[in-house]
Amino acid sequence: MRKLLVAVVVLSGFAGLVGLGAFVVVLSGMQGGQSWSECSSGLGPSGDGAGRGERDAGSLDQESVLIAKEIIKIGQQRKLPPRAWQIAIQAGKTESNLSNLTYGDRDSLGIFQMRPSMGWGSVAQVTNVEYQINKFYDVLLDIPGWEQLQPGTAAQRVERSAYPLRYHEWEPLAAHLVSVEGNVSGFSGCENLPAAGVLATKAISFADQQIGKPYVWGAAGPDSFDCSGLTQMAWKESGVTIPKYSRSQYAEGGAHVPLNQAQPGDLVFWGAGREPGAIHHVALYLGDNEVLHAPQPGESVERTELWDGGELLPMVVRPAADEPAPAAQPTVQPAPGGEQPGVPETGPGGRPGETPVRQPV
Repeated sequence: MRKLLVAVVVLSGFAGLVGLGAFVVVLSGMQGGQSWSECSSGLGPSGDGAGRGERDAGSLDQESVLIAKEIIKIGQQRKLPPRAWQIAIQAGKTESNLSNLTYGDRDSLGIFQMRPSMGWGSVAQVTNVEYQINKFYDVLLDIPGWEQLQPGTAAQRVERSAYPLRYHEWEPLAAHLVSVEGNVSGFSGCENLPAAGVLATKAISFADQQIGKPYVWGAAGPDSFDCSGLTQMAWKESGVTIPKYSRSQYAEGGAHVPLNQAQPGDLVFWGAGREPGAIHHVALYLGDNEVLHAPQPGESVERTELWDGGELLPMVVRPAADEPAPAAQPTVQPAPGGEQPGVPETGPGGRPGETPVRQPV
C-alpha cells in the first residue's frame, strides 16, 4: 500500500476544473497497484493503451501478421522470454510496419531497416526474414540489463535511432500480439518489469544526489544541470528515456495525469497562462507538496515547496505509468478569505518572495 498526501491549490484559471475562487484539494491515503498491468496505456502522448493494442493489430495486413508470428516462433525456438518477442515486434512495427522492405533511408533494408554498410550483414542477409530476426535477437541479448528496460527503450538500444521515443507508441500492439499469437496467457507487456514506484524512486534518488550542483542553462550533468536536463537524467537513471526540453517532456514524456493525482517522480510544469506552449520550467514531484528541481541561473539544485505563481499547469506527466488508479474522491474545501493554504506566498515570478527570471529549456 502506498500512502500519498498531496496538497494542491487549484486556481480559477484552471479551465474545466473548478468555478470561482481558490480551493484546496487534499488527497489522503491514495493507493495504486505496484505492477504495470497496463503500462502500455501510460506511455507516450497518445495515452489510453487499453484496447488500443487490439485495434492497432486489427489494422495490420497479412504480411505484417506473418512476420509478427515469425518473430514469436523464432523467439520461442531460441527459448527467449516473451519480453524479447515484444521488443522485436515494437522495433519492426516502428521501422517498417512489420514489412520486409527492399528500400529505406540510405542503405537501410528489411523489417528492422538494417544497414549493410553498418555491419548488419549483406543485402541478401538483411532481406532474409529468418536472418533479420535472429540478428535482432543477437544484438538485443548483448545489451546489459535489457530485460529491465522499457520495451521501447530496449528497441532503441538495438536500433540506435535518431528518434528514440517513437518505439513506445507500439507497445500495446506488441503486447497484444505476444498474448494472442504467442499464446501467452495474461501477458500484458508489463510483467517482470520493476514497478513504476521503483523506477520513480531511482529517479528521485539520482536527483537527490545532484542537490547543490549549479544551474547552467542547457546542461544535463554531470557537474551542472538546467531544469529539464535534471529531470531527463533522473529518469534515464531508471532506464526510462524522455526528451531533453521541458515542452517536449510535457508533450512526449509520458502519461498526462491531473495535478491532484500526482505521485512521486511525476514531472510538474510551469508556463505563462498555464499553457503547454508556454512552458518554461519543470520539476520532479516528491510528494507531500514538495518538488526537486534546478531553479535558475545563480541557484543550485534543491528541494523546495511546490508553488503556483499563476503558472502551475493542471496536468503532470508520468514517465513510467503504474496501473491506472481508481478515481480519487478528493475533499474540496473553499479557502477562507481567498487565501491559499498549502502553498507559500509567492513573488511576481512565482517563487516564495522572489522574482526569478527563467529561460525556456
